[in-house]
Amino acid sequence: MAICEVCGLPEELCVCEDLAKEVQKIRVFTTKRKFGKLMTVVEGIDGKSIDLKELVKTLKTQCACGGTLKDKRIELQGDQKKRVKAMLLRIGFSQDLIQLQ
Repeated sequence: MAICEVCGLPEELCVCEDLAKEVQKIRVFTTKRKFGKLMTVVEGIDGKSIDLKELVKTLKTQCACGGTLKDKRIELQGDQKKRVKAMLLRIGFSQDLIQLQ
């Protein structure tokens, strides 16, 4: 049986990821790219406690768009702010700490 190094609980009962979701300030905003295309950027998610690659995969699937992970920022094609916020809330992030711009 594997034990979590952070909280000391068995991995099945580990709450580290849930606690990390409740304390992170997340910024979701859009920016213009080449040729006037919009891109949604998600910043402020700690990559140490949350699997960012899995989160990017989930967001891309739910938003039906392309995207990538660059410099601990999630970049999605198009204006996906409302969908991303809804997905982050569904995953377990705190609504008070998600800031749309």
